[in-house]
Amino acid sequence: MANEPKHPTDQGQQPESVPGQDSDILTTSQGAPVSDTDHSLKTGERGPTLLQDHHLREKIMHFDHERIPERVVHARGAGAHGFFTSYGNAEELTRADFLKPGRTTRVFVRFSTVVGSRGSMDTARDTRGFATKFYTDEGIFDLVGNNMPVFFIQDGIKFPDLVHAAKPHPDREIPQAQSAHDTFWDFVSLHTPAQAHVMWQMSDRAIPRSYRMMEGFGVHTFRMVNALGKSSLVKFHWKPKLGVHSLVWEESQLAGGADPDFHRRDLAEAIDAGALPEWELGVQIFEDDGTSSFEGIDLLDPTKFVPEELAPVQPLGKMVLDRNPENYFAQTEQVAFHPGHLVPGIDITDDPLLQARLFSYLDTQLTRLGGPNFAQIPVNQPQAPVNDMFRDGLHQHRVPEGIAPYKPNSLDGGCPYMAQLGFGQLPPLEFPQPIDAGRKERSEPASFSDHYSQARLFYLSLSGVERAHVQQSYTFELGKCTDVQVRQRQVDCLANIDTGLAAGVARALGLPAPAAQELGEPERSPALSQIGKSWPVDGRKIGVVFDRENHDDVLAIRSALRERGMTPLLVSARGGEIAGAVAIDRTYLTARSIEFDALVLVGPLPPAPDAEAPLDAKAGDAGSAGDLVDPRAGLLINEAYRHCKAIICLPGQSSGLLRAVGLPDEAPGVSVVEVSAVADSAARLLSTHRAWERFPAAR
Repeated sequence: MANEPKHPTDQGQQPESVPGQDSDILTTSQGAPVSDTDHSLKTGERGPTLLQDHHLREKIMHFDHERIPERVVHARGAGAHGFFTSYGNAEELTRADFLKPGRTTRVFVRFSTVVGSRGSMDTARDTRGFATKFYTDEGIFDLVGNNMPVFFIQDGIKFPDLVHAAKPHPDREIPQAQSAHDTFWDFVSLHTPAQAHVMWQMSDRAIPRSYRMMEGFGVHTFRMVNALGKSSLVKFHWKPKLGVHSLVWEESQLAGGADPDFHRRDLAEAIDAGALPEWELGVQIFEDDGTSSFEGIDLLDPTKFVPEELAPVQPLGKMVLDRNPENYFAQTEQVAFHPGHLVPGIDITDDPLLQARLFSYLDTQLTRLGGPNFAQIPVNQPQAPVNDMFRDGLHQHRVPEGIAPYKPNSLDGGCPYMAQLGFGQLPPLEFPQPIDAGRKERSEPASFSDHYSQARLFYLSLSGVERAHVQQSYTFELGKCTDVQVRQRQVDCLANIDTGLAAGVARALGLPAPAAQELGEPERSPALSQIGKSWPVDGRKIGVVFDRENHDDVLAIRSALRERGMTPLLVSARGGEIAGAVAIDRTYLTARSIEFDALVLVGPLPPAPDAEAPLDAKAGDAGSAGDLVDPRAGLLINEAYRHCKAIICLPGQSSGLLRAVGLPDEAPGVSVVEVSAVADSAARLLSTHRAWERFPAAR
């Protein structure tokens, strides 16, 4: 028998509640007590297993069906609970109840990558999903968006083509979670409406530092209707409190190997640490004049965005994520979003991609979640009362009352009543939009034919450092393509966006540069760049690197960083505690620069006994400094410097450390301050995310 602890009642103790389920003893799924779950029912000690062993069959059956089909796209995700508080300033725009003054609404958010499977890495270069479920008093509102305001395609009929091209090659099922392969670039170089989104994906936006530092967009144009029936067109935006910040390419690659769960771990640890992620929800507002256009931009084209300088974002409320999921599968995996889950005062438009999503999302839930009753799963249940007259089906948990689930009826007294008749309400959802009489046809408006100008606007609005990263991204991705024609065709597309970009990528790939073209100069949009502003530093992770024999100042530094809202992590050669009760968070073996936004060096940092390559491969780093600095600490410092992160030293104690690992004592983002000034220095340096001046392109 398994060596299990005795039940408390066997020892005369009061039983405690058991976490996880309802009973403090093991039972079958029907509630019958189970006294042995270690041995099958057999005919004798060594005999065959009996078919009548219901517990065995039930246990194995459930295990065999623990996995459900993963999402075709957005399979890898991370979620969190939170709340949304309205600013109460949307009355003239919409009659949606959750945006009225004083309203606080529970939410669940799921962040995700698009291309990879559930087991892929978090930090792949990819578009990210940003889906929010509002549990409003008027029903569920799902805002199902991305971290980029444009999409690859203009019509939903192309979605299977896009996904088939982006997914791993069907013959080998590789590469996983990457767009750096032939089929993706074959498709986007031929389907040129994708060029605007590809430009965003080749930028730093595709490798966010954290979900907490990621912008969100509704992508499509939606409609808002106020209590008087006036309609306005809007685009949704999520603005992160911490600003928009990204990894550099080497960081994303290191994280993919050292910590594939980089983003989901960061989100969960920030919430646990009390550094609660925050976003403002805002809208760009456009007059609904029947043209569905603004300043020459077709608002129904999902490959187009509207620069914020032309249409400022009006904040409507704030979202805070304050609780991690209790169970990943039950909540993050089973949550079901749908852009057609709307509330009175918010409606869709004729965007042809949005129209197709209204069918696709519902169809997907039927396959993934086993039938039509997925709204009864707790994470999907609306807060508002439900009387839908739906009956039966797989996984039906409700026990509806009444005998007349149809309309009209008299046997149930005519119930349920229609909303506008029974309660004097306006029609709850659909706006009476005029529709032009026309003919049935497969076509697109002429305004959808501009595939390059917005890609050029985005690229030219970036800083020199960001543009250099874009060129590097195209070079890397196309360098992974084996078909020369695919490479050349995409470089030719780049010539329609920027001649310098096309020439630089062609040169790096050994291809002939396309002929220079006369391209217009757009009005640049500074809002598109991640560089040039300062942001709060709440929850930023600071590695405090020290030797256990010299920790006199470590506690003071740790306390000061915490008081400023940052998260210090103590890093030393070996684990354990200092000062009797303060745990060391990371060792040289487990630490890597990708985890930290800045380093504080409390020297000296002499080599530890295990600083040998056979014991820790990082100890064999060529940047080690002999007997002066532990080579793993040297690697940590060198990587942080190369990734343009802040490095703070203490006078005297840390003198010579940077020189010992081959770095200059004086450089942008390197600060030498007294212990009392460490927290202020870290906050100042981190407010701009990185020491951008250290990137070669900035010089």
